[in-house]
Amino acid sequence: MVRFAPKLTFGPATADWQERLNVDRMRQYRMERAGKIMRKNGIPALLEASHANIRYLTGLKGFAYPMCRYVLFFAEHEPVMYEHNGYYHQMPDQAPWIKEWRPARCWLTGAPGLEASQDEAKEFAAGIRRELEARGLLGEKLGLGGFDGTAREALVAAGVKNFVDTRATMLEARRIKNQDEINCLKMAAAIVDGVWFRVWESLKPGIKDTDLATIASAAGYECGAETAVPGGWRSGPTTFDRAFHQSSRIIQVGDLVYGSLCGLTYMGYGTCTYRTFIVGRQPTDKEKDWYKKVVERISAIIEEIKPGKTTADAARHFPPASTWGYKEEVEVLASEIGHGIGLGSGGGGYDMPIINRQWSFKFPQVFEEGMTIAVESREGETRVGGVRLENMLVVTKDGAEIMDRFPRDEILPAPR
Repeated sequence: MVRFAPKLTFGPATADWQERLNVDRMRQYRMERAGKIMRKNGIPALLEASHANIRYLTGLKGFAYPMCRYVLFFAEHEPVMYEHNGYYHQMPDQAPWIKEWRPARCWLTGAPGLEASQDEAKEFAAGIRRELEARGLLGEKLGLGGFDGTAREALVAAGVKNFVDTRATMLEARRIKNQDEINCLKMAAAIVDGVWFRVWESLKPGIKDTDLATIASAAGYECGAETAVPGGWRSGPTTFDRAFHQSSRIIQVGDLVYGSLCGLTYMGYGTCTYRTFIVGRQPTDKEKDWYKKVVERISAIIEEIKPGKTTADAARHFPPASTWGYKEEVEVLASEIGHGIGLGSGGGGYDMPIINRQWSFKFPQVFEEGMTIAVESREGETRVGGVRLENMLVVTKDGAEIMDRFPRDEILPAPR
């Protein structure tokens, strides 16, 4: 029997009379955990331009243009934040926990032309070399993430050559969440429950899938999301297997409809959920059977997720791809899956672990307390219809608990 996580006792507002989200503790935990993993892997410094990872390492968010801002993060020293344009002038007194600020050198992904970009990258690399030299780290291993070939070439030319990709280090750091991170995801789940309700009550024949996107996005902001998403809406003959969405298709009587609310964020922590509805009628026995299989499958996976067990234990509950006539497991990648969620989830990639038949049997990952995971599955018949469900989980010492509470046990008929 699946279990639900305890609900939050507070909302997104701050208060002096109740212990709520402790952002100082969360920032400190993330910085300390990143430093610990860096030391374990023998990496004394990270140069990171991924926006989700910058936020993890510094607690800062900013202009989302690629490589326009970055952080030089050290295992044993204060980080140096290279910030973009107005943020560089506005943020130092707003984020006093960051002591070192520099203007970011940026070549706007090459738009000024090759020679201008190379010249700017030369200045960028010289600045990084100076900071590393000042801390006695030139020649030591440097983690590099989110940069293009122009940056790499400039760093090598400046004598900064011993770099490795940051992804493995950052995924390892982000794998285990503290209570504040978990509470951010619970808050995001509470917000997304409200979005599901708004979509459900608005769903009717004649509405387009793009109208649902507008409703979902507006409801997300009204409910308190930092970033709201339009969602990926499929209806009628486009519901199996999952493919294109937002086609402006007009929803008709009898349509199955499902949406993905993946990437709605609170404090940067993102949702990943699906729900299925039906318009103008009750589901048929065949449709109920599809959905029953999905619910039982996901519930069985959830019950396997306990500290000490592995993704291989959980993945055996996913049917092989051949069940649907497919030849390889890659043909259901990201449809029959469990995946880590955290900062930037939905739009910024997955955290650890991954649960699927493609990798988990050969390369199992161990479940640990503090992991946060989403599990999703689908069933249906091509050009006839399909159903989907996805739940957000937190791994406790006693097993996995569901954080999102919008009804999951049956296909919900839209109100008439």
